[in-house]
Amino acid sequence: MLLAFAAIYLIWGSTYLAIRVAVETLPPFAMAGARFILAGALAYAWLAYRGRARATPRQWWDNAVVGTLLLLGGNGMVVYAEQAIPSGITTLIISISPLFMVLLDWMLPSGARPTWPTLAGLFLGFGGLVLLIGGGIPGGIPLDLGRCAALMLACLSWSAGSLYSRYTRQPAEPMTAATLQMLLGGALMLLVGLARGELTGFHASALTARSVIAWTYLVGAGSLIAFPAYVYLLKHSTPARVSTYAYVNPVVAVFLGWLILGEPVNARTFAASAIIVIAVAIITTQRAKQAPKPAKAEG
Repeated sequence: MLLAFAAIYLIWGSTYLAIRVAVETLPPFAMAGARFILAGALAYAWLAYRGRARATPRQWWDNAVVGTLLLLGGNGMVVYAEQAIPSGITTLIISISPLFMVLLDWMLPSGARPTWPTLAGLFLGFGGLVLLIGGGIPGGIPLDLGRCAALMLACLSWSAGSLYSRYTRQPAEPMTAATLQMLLGGALMLLVGLARGELTGFHASALTARSVIAWTYLVGAGSLIAFPAYVYLLKHSTPARVSTYAYVNPVVAVFLGWLILGEPVNARTFAASAIIVIAVAIITTQRAKQAPKPAKAEG
C-alpha cells in the first residue's frame, strides 16, 4: 500500500519534469503519441497473455472518446505548453482540473450541485491561478498566454473525459480501459504530430541522451508503473485517500523542477501554490463526501 501511494505521489509528480526534458529535443505530439502507443501495446500484450484482452465494440468506442479527451486534449496540450512553460508552473496550472470537474458536473442534468465549501474552493483556486499567471516566471519573464490557454484547454478536456468515463453504461475493466485509451489516444496524438509536420526534417542526431532517458521514464514509470498502482489503490483504499495525489503532485513537481532543472521560484510562486493546493484539497474532500459510491478508474 505504501509503495503504491509513493508511486502515484512521486512518479506522477515527476512526469511533468520528464516531459519538460523530453520536449527539449523531441517533437511534442509525436513524442507523447509514441509513448502511449508503446505503453499501450506492452499493456495489451500482458492482458492478452493473461487472457483478459477482451472488449465490446461499445467499450472500444467509449474508450476512444475518453482517450481522445484525456490524452490528445489533456496530455497533448501539456506537452505542447511545456515547450515554453516551466514544469512546476505547468503542474500548478493543471492541478486546478478538479475545479473544471465540479463546473462540468454541475452542468449535467444528473450532476452534483456544489456545496458552499466547494464554491469557496472554486473561487480560491481561480484566485491562486490568477496570482500565478499574473506573476509570470520568477525573474520578470512573462508567461506565454497562448500556452497557458492550452493548459486551460487541457484541464477542460481532462475533466470532460473523466466525467464521460464515469457515466459510461458498460465500462471496461479498469486495466483494459486504460490500455485501449493509451492505444487509441496515442495513435491520435501521433497523427496530430504528423499533421503538424513534426517529423519533417527531424533527425535522430538532434536528440540528446537526457531527452531519450526522460521519454523512456515516461513510458516505463509514468505509464506502466504509476497507473497500475493507481488501479490497485482504487480497489484497496478509499476514494478520499486516493484523490490526495491531486494536491501532492504539484508540490513534488515544483520541488523537482527547482532541484533538477533550476527552475526559479519566489514568494509569489509559493503563495499561489499554497492557495491552489488548499483549494483542490477543499474540492476533493467535498466531492468525496458527496460520492458514496466507489470511484472508477479514469484512465
